[in-house]
Amino acid sequence: MRHHQFGRLPFTVSEVGFGAWQIGGAWGEVSEQDGRDALNAALDAGMTFIDTADVYGDGRSERIIAEVLKSRSGPRPMVATKAGRRLSPHVAAGYTKENIEAFIDRSRKNLDMDCLDLVQLHCPPTDTLYNPRLFDGMDELVDAGKIKGWGVSVERVEEALKAIEYPNCVSIQIIYNMFRQRPAHLFFEEALMNDVAVIVRVPLASGLLSGKITRDTKFAADDHRLFNRNGEAFDVGETFAGVPFEVGLEAVEEVRKLVPEGASMAQFALKWILMHEAVTVVIPGARNAEQARANAAAAELAPIAEEVMAASREIYDRLVAPHVHHRW
Repeated sequence: MRHHQFGRLPFTVSEVGFGAWQIGGAWGEVSEQDGRDALNAALDAGMTFIDTADVYGDGRSERIIAEVLKSRSGPRPMVATKAGRRLSPHVAAGYTKENIEAFIDRSRKNLDMDCLDLVQLHCPPTDTLYNPRLFDGMDELVDAGKIKGWGVSVERVEEALKAIEYPNCVSIQIIYNMFRQRPAHLFFEEALMNDVAVIVRVPLASGLLSGKITRDTKFAADDHRLFNRNGEAFDVGETFAGVPFEVGLEAVEEVRKLVPEGASMAQFALKWILMHEAVTVVIPGARNAEQARANAAAAELAPIAEEVMAASREIYDRLVAPHVHHRW
Protein backbone atom coordinates (compact mmCIF):
# COMPACT_ATOMS: atom_id res chain seq x y z
CA MET A 1 0.00 0.00 0.00
CA ARG A 2 1.30 3.45 -0.90
CA HIS A 3 1.55 6.19 1.70
CA HIS A 4 1.04 9.93 1.29
CA GLN A 5 2.06 12.97 3.26
CA PHE A 6 -1.07 14.37 4.91
CA GLY A 7 -0.93 17.90 3.56
CA ARG A 8 0.90 20.25 5.93
CA LEU A 9 0.49 18.09 9.04
CA PRO A 10 3.35 15.85 10.25
CA PHE A 11 1.63 12.59 9.32
CA THR A 12 2.15 10.04 6.58
CA VAL A 13 -0.97 7.97 5.94
CA SER A 14 -1.92 4.88 3.96
CA GLU A 15 -3.83 5.61 0.77
CA VAL A 16 -6.69 3.40 2.01
CA GLY A 17 -7.93 4.31 5.47
CA PHE A 18 -10.71 3.14 7.76
CA GLY A 19 -14.06 4.93 7.73
CA ALA A 20 -15.62 4.39 11.15
CA TRP A 21 -19.22 5.47 10.52
CA GLN A 22 -20.44 1.89 10.18
CA ILE A 23 -19.06 0.83 13.56
CA GLY A 24 -20.92 3.74 15.15
CA GLY A 25 -24.39 3.35 13.69
CA ALA A 26 -26.89 4.20 10.92
CA TRP A 27 -25.89 1.17 8.82
CA GLY A 28 -28.04 -1.48 10.45
CA GLU A 29 -26.80 -3.66 13.28
CA VAL A 30 -23.02 -3.85 13.70
CA SER A 31 -21.97 -5.27 17.06
CA GLU A 32 -19.18 -3.67 19.06
CA GLN A 33 -17.17 -6.88 18.67
CA ASP A 34 -17.59 -6.77 14.90
CA GLY A 35 -16.50 -3.13 15.02
CA ARG A 36 -13.37 -3.99 17.00
CA ASP A 37 -12.60 -6.89 14.69
CA ALA A 38 -13.01 -4.73 11.59
CA LEU A 39 -10.72 -2.02 12.92
CA ASN A 40 -8.06 -4.50 14.07
CA ALA A 41 -8.13 -6.18 10.66
CA ALA A 42 -7.75 -2.82 8.93
CA LEU A 43 -4.76 -1.90 11.07
CA ASP A 44 -3.22 -5.36 10.59
CA ALA A 45 -3.59 -4.85 6.83
CA GLY A 46 -1.53 -1.67 6.99
CA MET A 47 -4.09 1.11 7.28
CA THR A 48 -2.69 4.08 9.20
CA PHE A 49 -5.62 6.51 9.00
CA ILE A 50 -8.95 6.34 10.84
CA ASP A 51 -11.85 8.73 10.26
CA THR A 52 -14.70 9.04 12.74
CA ALA A 53 -17.10 11.64 14.16
CA ASP A 54 -18.58 12.47 17.54
CA VAL A 55 -22.11 11.68 16.30
CA TYR A 56 -21.35 8.19 15.01
CA GLY A 57 -23.33 6.22 17.54
CA ASP A 58 -23.26 9.23 19.89
CA GLY A 59 -19.57 8.62 20.55
CA ARG A 60 -19.66 4.84 20.23
CA SER A 61 -17.34 4.87 17.21
CA GLU A 62 -14.78 7.07 18.98
CA ARG A 63 -14.84 4.88 22.08
CA ILE A 64 -14.33 1.68 20.08
CA ILE A 65 -11.35 3.27 18.36
CA ALA A 66 -9.83 4.27 21.71
CA GLU A 67 -10.32 0.76 23.06
CA VAL A 68 -8.70 -0.89 20.05
CA LEU A 69 -5.74 1.48 19.94
CA LYS A 70 -5.11 1.04 23.66
CA SER A 71 -4.90 -2.73 23.14
CA ARG A 72 -2.28 -2.52 20.39
CA SER A 73 1.43 -1.82 20.42
CA GLY A 74 3.55 -0.09 17.80
CA PRO A 75 3.07 3.25 16.03
CA ARG A 76 -0.37 4.81 16.43
CA PRO A 77 -2.38 5.58 13.27
CA MET A 78 -3.60 9.08 12.57
CA VAL A 79 -7.12 9.59 13.92
CA ALA A 80 -9.41 12.25 12.48
CA THR A 81 -12.76 13.09 14.00
CA LYS A 82 -15.49 15.58 13.17
CA ALA A 83 -17.54 18.07 15.15
CA GLY A 84 -20.62 20.21 14.66
CA ARG A 85 -23.46 17.83 13.94
CA ARG A 86 -24.33 17.64 17.63
CA LEU A 87 -25.78 21.13 17.30
CA SER A 88 -29.56 21.22 17.58
CA PRO A 89 -30.70 22.92 15.51
CA HIS A 90 -27.82 22.40 13.12
CA VAL A 91 -27.47 26.00 11.93
CA ALA A 92 -24.57 28.27 11.07
CA ALA A 93 -25.11 30.44 14.16
CA GLY A 94 -24.26 27.45 16.34
CA TYR A 95 -20.76 27.16 14.88
CA THR A 96 -18.89 29.15 17.51
CA LYS A 97 -15.49 28.49 18.98
CA GLU A 98 -17.11 27.79 22.33
CA ASN A 99 -19.49 25.14 20.99
CA ILE A 100 -16.85 23.45 18.86
CA GLU A 101 -14.39 23.47 21.76
CA ALA A 102 -16.96 21.70 23.94
CA PHE A 103 -17.44 19.04 21.26
CA ILE A 104 -13.67 18.68 20.93
CA ASP A 105 -13.30 18.20 24.67
CA ARG A 106 -15.90 15.43 24.53
CA SER A 107 -14.05 13.75 21.65
CA ARG A 108 -10.74 14.04 23.51
CA LYS A 109 -12.34 12.10 26.33
CA ASN A 110 -13.96 9.52 24.03
CA LEU A 111 -10.73 8.95 22.11
CA ASP A 112 -8.55 9.17 25.23
CA MET A 113 -6.27 11.72 23.54
CA ASP A 114 -5.04 14.99 25.05
CA CYS A 115 -4.50 16.50 21.59
CA LEU A 116 -6.58 15.35 18.64
CA ASP A 117 -4.73 14.75 15.37
CA LEU A 118 -7.36 16.38 13.17
CA VAL A 119 -10.80 17.88 13.76
CA GLN A 120 -13.05 18.52 10.79
CA LEU A 121 -16.13 20.70 10.86
CA HIS A 122 -18.84 18.18 10.03
CA CYS A 123 -20.65 19.29 6.88
CA PRO A 124 -21.52 22.72 8.29
CA PRO A 125 -24.17 24.91 6.66
CA THR A 126 -22.66 26.89 3.79
CA ASP A 127 -22.94 30.22 5.64
CA THR A 128 -20.57 28.87 8.29
CA LEU A 129 -17.74 29.10 5.79
CA TYR A 130 -18.21 32.87 5.59
CA ASN A 131 -17.54 33.39 9.32
CA PRO A 132 -13.82 34.12 9.73
CA ARG A 133 -14.19 34.42 13.51
CA LEU A 134 -14.92 30.70 13.69
CA PHE A 135 -11.76 29.83 11.81
CA ASP A 136 -9.73 32.19 13.97
CA GLY A 137 -11.14 30.20 16.87
CA MET A 138 -10.04 26.93 15.28
CA ASP A 139 -6.51 28.35 15.01
CA GLU A 140 -6.68 29.25 18.69
CA LEU A 141 -7.59 25.64 19.55
CA VAL A 142 -4.45 24.53 17.69
CA ASP A 143 -2.39 27.05 19.67
CA ALA A 144 -3.99 25.77 22.89
CA GLY A 145 -2.77 22.24 22.13
CA LYS A 146 -6.21 20.64 21.90
CA ILE A 147 -5.92 19.81 18.18
CA LYS A 148 -2.97 19.48 15.81
CA GLY A 149 -4.90 20.78 12.83
CA TRP A 150 -8.35 21.37 11.42
CA GLY A 151 -10.20 20.77 8.19
CA VAL A 152 -13.72 20.80 6.81
CA SER A 153 -15.95 17.98 5.65
CA VAL A 154 -18.17 19.39 2.91
CA GLU A 155 -21.14 18.45 0.78
CA ARG A 156 -20.41 20.69 -2.22
CA VAL A 157 -17.41 21.57 -4.35
CA GLU A 158 -18.08 25.28 -3.83
CA GLU A 159 -17.85 24.78 -0.06
CA ALA A 160 -14.51 23.05 -0.47
CA LEU A 161 -13.16 25.89 -2.57
CA LYS A 162 -14.31 28.43 0.02
CA ALA A 163 -12.87 26.47 2.95
CA ILE A 164 -9.37 26.32 1.51
CA GLU A 165 -9.29 30.10 1.24
CA TYR A 166 -8.50 29.96 4.97
CA PRO A 167 -4.74 29.46 5.08
CA ASN A 168 -4.74 27.06 8.02
CA CYS A 169 -7.31 24.66 6.58
CA VAL A 170 -5.19 21.52 6.20
CA SER A 171 -7.75 19.09 4.77
CA ILE A 172 -11.03 18.70 2.97
CA GLN A 173 -13.25 15.65 3.18
CA ILE A 174 -15.51 15.27 0.16
CA ILE A 175 -17.58 12.67 -1.70
CA TYR A 176 -15.82 11.41 -4.82
CA ASN A 177 -16.47 8.19 -6.68
CA MET A 178 -17.47 6.92 -10.11
CA PHE A 179 -20.93 8.37 -9.48
CA ARG A 180 -19.69 11.74 -8.14
CA GLN A 181 -16.90 12.95 -10.41
CA ARG A 182 -17.20 16.73 -10.22
CA PRO A 183 -14.50 17.29 -7.51
CA ALA A 184 -11.86 16.27 -10.07
CA HIS A 185 -12.83 19.08 -12.44
CA LEU A 186 -11.49 22.03 -10.40
CA PHE A 187 -11.24 21.38 -6.69
CA PHE A 188 -8.56 18.70 -6.88
CA GLU A 189 -6.31 21.04 -8.85
CA GLU A 190 -6.74 23.74 -6.21
CA ALA A 191 -6.08 21.25 -3.40
CA LEU A 192 -2.80 20.20 -5.00
CA MET A 193 -1.73 23.80 -5.50
CA ASN A 194 -2.46 24.64 -1.84
CA ASP A 195 -1.02 21.43 -0.33
CA VAL A 196 -4.41 20.53 1.13
CA ALA A 197 -5.02 16.89 2.05
CA VAL A 198 -8.07 15.30 0.39
CA ILE A 199 -10.06 12.67 2.30
CA VAL A 200 -12.54 10.84 0.06
CA ARG A 201 -15.70 9.55 1.72
CA VAL A 202 -18.69 7.57 0.37
CA PRO A 203 -16.33 5.84 -2.08
CA LEU A 204 -18.74 3.01 -2.82
CA ALA A 205 -21.87 5.19 -3.07
CA SER A 206 -23.29 3.63 0.11
CA GLY A 207 -22.68 0.14 -1.25
CA LEU A 208 -24.07 0.61 -4.74
CA LEU A 209 -20.57 0.28 -6.16
CA SER A 210 -20.04 -2.97 -4.31
CA GLY A 211 -22.28 -4.50 -6.99
CA LYS A 212 -24.11 -6.49 -4.30
CA ILE A 213 -27.22 -4.33 -3.91
CA THR A 214 -30.29 -5.21 -5.97
CA ARG A 215 -33.85 -3.97 -6.25
CA ASP A 216 -34.78 -6.64 -3.72
CA THR A 217 -32.21 -5.67 -1.08
CA LYS A 218 -33.89 -4.93 2.25
CA PHE A 219 -32.37 -2.29 4.55
CA ALA A 220 -32.91 -2.18 8.32
CA ALA A 221 -35.02 0.58 9.83
CA ASP A 222 -31.89 2.17 11.35
CA ASP A 223 -29.95 2.08 8.06
CA HIS A 224 -29.65 5.49 6.38
CA ARG A 225 -30.07 3.78 3.00
CA LEU A 226 -33.70 3.36 4.04
CA PHE A 227 -34.48 6.34 6.27
CA ASN A 228 -32.51 8.96 4.31
CA ARG A 229 -33.37 7.80 0.79
CA ASN A 230 -34.86 11.22 -0.02
CA GLY A 231 -32.76 13.32 2.36
CA GLU A 232 -35.16 13.10 5.29
CA ALA A 233 -32.41 13.11 7.96
CA PHE A 234 -29.40 14.78 6.31
CA ASP A 235 -28.10 15.69 2.87
CA VAL A 236 -29.40 13.17 0.35
CA GLY A 237 -25.99 13.22 -1.32
CA GLU A 238 -24.68 11.11 1.56
CA THR A 239 -26.99 8.23 0.61
CA PHE A 240 -26.14 6.42 -2.65
CA ALA A 241 -24.09 9.56 -3.47
CA GLY A 242 -27.38 11.28 -4.31
CA VAL A 243 -28.04 9.05 -7.31
CA PRO A 244 -31.66 7.88 -7.63
CA PHE A 245 -31.69 4.22 -6.63
CA GLU A 246 -32.95 2.80 -9.92
CA VAL A 247 -30.53 4.95 -11.93
CA GLY A 248 -27.70 3.77 -9.72
CA LEU A 249 -28.56 0.12 -10.28
CA GLU A 250 -28.58 0.68 -14.04
CA ALA A 251 -25.19 2.38 -13.93
CA VAL A 252 -23.76 -0.39 -11.75
CA GLU A 253 -24.52 -2.94 -14.48
CA GLU A 254 -22.52 -0.81 -16.91
CA VAL A 255 -19.62 -0.49 -14.45
CA ARG A 256 -19.64 -4.25 -13.86
CA LYS A 257 -18.36 -4.75 -17.42
CA LEU A 258 -15.20 -2.77 -16.57
CA VAL A 259 -14.13 -4.73 -13.48
CA PRO A 260 -10.89 -6.67 -14.10
CA GLU A 261 -10.73 -10.40 -13.50
CA GLY A 262 -9.76 -11.27 -9.97
CA ALA A 263 -11.06 -8.03 -8.42
CA SER A 264 -14.36 -7.26 -6.80
CA MET A 265 -16.37 -4.28 -7.99
CA ALA A 266 -15.76 -2.59 -4.63
CA GLN A 267 -12.00 -2.96 -5.00
CA PHE A 268 -12.16 -1.65 -8.57
CA ALA A 269 -14.20 1.35 -7.38
CA LEU A 270 -11.64 2.13 -4.68
CA LYS A 271 -8.71 1.80 -7.08
CA TRP A 272 -10.54 4.14 -9.48
CA ILE A 273 -10.50 6.82 -6.77
CA LEU A 274 -6.82 6.25 -6.03
CA MET A 275 -5.93 6.92 -9.64
CA HIS A 276 -6.19 10.67 -9.00
CA GLU A 277 -3.01 12.19 -7.58
CA ALA A 278 -4.91 14.71 -5.44
CA VAL A 279 -6.47 11.97 -3.29
CA THR A 280 -4.57 11.60 -0.03
CA VAL A 281 -6.69 8.84 1.49
CA VAL A 282 -9.97 7.08 0.74
CA ILE A 283 -12.03 5.91 3.72
CA PRO A 284 -14.35 2.98 2.94
CA GLY A 285 -16.29 1.61 5.87
CA ALA A 286 -16.34 -1.99 7.01
CA ARG A 287 -18.87 -3.96 9.02
CA ASN A 288 -16.49 -6.82 9.76
CA ALA A 289 -12.89 -7.98 9.43
CA GLU A 290 -13.42 -9.57 6.01
CA GLN A 291 -14.63 -6.31 4.49
CA ALA A 292 -11.75 -4.38 6.05
CA ARG A 293 -9.17 -6.74 4.56
CA ALA A 294 -10.86 -6.61 1.14
CA ASN A 295 -10.78 -2.80 1.22
CA ALA A 296 -7.06 -2.80 1.98
CA ALA A 297 -6.39 -5.20 -0.89
CA ALA A 298 -7.79 -2.67 -3.37
CA ALA A 299 -4.52 -0.78 -3.11
CA GLU A 300 -2.71 -3.76 -4.63
CA LEU A 301 -4.67 -3.73 -7.89
CA ALA A 302 -2.79 -2.73 -11.02
CA PRO A 303 -3.33 0.84 -12.25
CA ILE A 304 -6.50 1.21 -14.32
CA ALA A 305 -5.91 1.68 -18.04
CA GLU A 306 -6.84 5.05 -19.53
CA GLU A 307 -9.42 3.51 -21.85
CA VAL A 308 -11.19 2.00 -18.85
CA MET A 309 -11.09 5.33 -17.03
CA ALA A 310 -12.58 6.92 -20.15
CA ALA A 311 -15.33 4.30 -20.24
CA SER A 312 -16.19 5.06 -16.62
CA ARG A 313 -16.46 8.75 -17.43
CA GLU A 314 -18.80 7.94 -20.32
CA ILE A 315 -21.10 5.97 -18.01
CA TYR A 316 -21.12 8.88 -15.59
CA ASP A 317 -21.82 11.47 -18.26
CA ARG A 318 -24.60 9.44 -19.84
CA LEU A 319 -26.46 8.04 -16.85
CA VAL A 320 -25.44 9.74 -13.63
CA ALA A 321 -24.29 13.30 -14.21
CA PRO A 322 -27.75 14.69 -15.04
CA HIS A 323 -28.85 13.78 -11.51
CA VAL A 324 -25.83 14.86 -9.45
CA HIS A 325 -23.24 16.92 -11.29
CA HIS A 326 -24.66 20.39 -10.72
CA ARG A 327 -26.10 19.67 -7.27
CA TRP A 328 -22.88 19.01 -5.41
